[in-house]
Amino acid sequence: MGILNATPDSFSDGGRFIARDAALRHAEQMIAAGVDIIDIGGESTRPGAPPLALDAELERVIPLVDELRDAGVAISIDTYKPEVMAESLAHGADMINDIWGLRLPGALEAVAASDCGLCVMHMIGDPQTMQTAPESAYDDVVADVAQFLAHRVADLESAGVARARISVDPGFGFGKTVEQNYALLADLPRTAPAGVPVLAGMSRKSMLGAVINKPATERLAASVAAAVLAVERGARIVRVHDVAETIDALKVWAAMRAAG
Repeated sequence: MGILNATPDSFSDGGRFIARDAALRHAEQMIAAGVDIIDIGGESTRPGAPPLALDAELERVIPLVDELRDAGVAISIDTYKPEVMAESLAHGADMINDIWGLRLPGALEAVAASDCGLCVMHMIGDPQTMQTAPESAYDDVVADVAQFLAHRVADLESAGVARARISVDPGFGFGKTVEQNYALLADLPRTAPAGVPVLAGMSRKSMLGAVINKPATERLAASVAAAVLAVERGARIVRVHDVAETIDALKVWAAMRAAG
């Protein structure tokens, strides 16, 4: 899954793709590199990010869906707003990637009648508050995240959403300390209900910067390493900024695995 941030304030590439032409050129580059899914986001959800008005998010997202829906790859929309979900699906999006895990009023109703893919993420609080006190938010971060995601999958199934449509994301960086993030990575298979694919998104995040002591723009090697470690631990989707480099690394990993 390649990240397409149509935002002026994302933590690692804010403003680079806010212009529509620049966003489309970046999408073309990811497609040429072999991306499977493009995840379009119109609102930054970095720690402390302010909420964005609905009309502004629609203006950033929907034209990109229109341009890319026939590009031969799946189109995911990174949003928590039910109105953006519904409008994106009406314009041909294939997946909804929701940091709130479809918990906000109207979100489940916006996607239930569709056959789109869904990603349910774990988050403590909201982007404004999630990093306030994550060290005290869990008894056991892996068990707590796993329990939350199991409950959300059960809730979606009870609402008539087929299990085959659902993936889960433990929410690296969303209300977790550095140590808690690495505990989740180390025990990644335990975070998901049986048979539900895991999406792992660690690309350029501060959990990597804390280890290598480099800014977001210099975390390419660490991001690729994190993606390979996630796939090795069973992740079926990795959400990344650097598509070509990640694909190359995973091809080498896959060749080693096949030979073994």
